[in-house]
Amino acid sequence: MSEIEKKSLLVVDDDPDIRQLLSEFLTQHGYVVHMAKDGKAMAEQLVQHSVDMVILDIMMPGEDGISLCRRLRAESTMPILMLTAITEDVERILALEIGADDYLSKPFNPRELLARIKAILRRTENVPSNNDRPKQNVFHFDGWQLDESKRQLLSPDQVEITISTGEYSLLQVFLQHPQEVLSRDRLLTLTKNRTAEPYDRSIDIQVSRLRQKLEADPKQPEMIKTVRGGGYILAVDVRVQPRNV
Repeated sequence: MSEIEKKSLLVVDDDPDIRQLLSEFLTQHGYVVHMAKDGKAMAEQLVQHSVDMVILDIMMPGEDGISLCRRLRAESTMPILMLTAITEDVERILALEIGADDYLSKPFNPRELLARIKAILRRTENVPSNNDRPKQNVFHFDGWQLDESKRQLLSPDQVEITISTGEYSLLQVFLQHPQEVLSRDRLLTLTKNRTAEPYDRSIDIQVSRLRQKLEADPKQPEMIKTVRGGGYILAVDVRVQPRNV
């Protein structure tokens, strides 16, 4: 059985037709699919099953997807893909700001959803959990510390900071390329996200979220700086400490 066949997805959507469509389609592509119609059912499914990723609709009666995403992200770094019927940028930007790893607008092509799921899970799969894992590093930068073996971010005060899968991948890329200007397209490629779409702002939003967590003043960043017409640069020194774990 391949790794993809072992991956378990939880689809949270109040529309039974969409739940059924996604269940059948994703099952055909080797995933184990669980379904929930609202937040209460989602919580029950998460207790009953080991889930690798949540596909979460924004517009639902009762507690909406934004609130559920915020709650999930406060409790774990589980990958979250948001589905939205709203085409306004503000809704999609909000989904990323509160910790979703990606979003997809309805109506959508199931194959595009499949591609997004694979891209998100691929980032998670790049962190091995067995004895064959490659050498892991601990990055020290401006008082901060990122430990790849534990996937742990510590502040200068030694406080563990929760970050999403997307934030972790982006920070990892910056630490691997310090003092180097990285364009948005290259950041998308290096984080193994997806090819940039016209007006794609996901990298900008991820950078904004990292600044909120890393910078003393996110509005006047000293660590992750914007390079006009170029992209972004991690403008601090990085010390790499190999860790054999």
